[in-house]
Amino acid sequence: MYGWHNFGGGFMWLVWILIIVALVWFVMIATRERGDDSQRNPSALEILRQRYARGEIDRQEFEQKKQDLDG
Repeated sequence: MYGWHNFGGGFMWLVWILIIVALVWFVMIATRERGDDSQRNPSALEILRQRYARGEIDRQEFEQKKQDLDG
C-alpha cells in the first residue's frame, strides 16, 4: 500500500507538469495567431522599399512612387 502512495504522489507531479506545459503551449499559440498586423500586411511604402532593395525598381521610380504615396 505504501508503494502505491509514492507512485500516486510522483504521478501527480507529472500530471501538474503536463497541465502547466499545456497551458504555456496554449498561450503561445493564442498570442502567435494574433501577432503584429504590420508583419502580415506590410504598408505600401514598406512594399515599395522592399522592391527597391531587391532591385526591381530603380531610384527614380522609387522616388516617384514614394511621392505618389505621400500625397
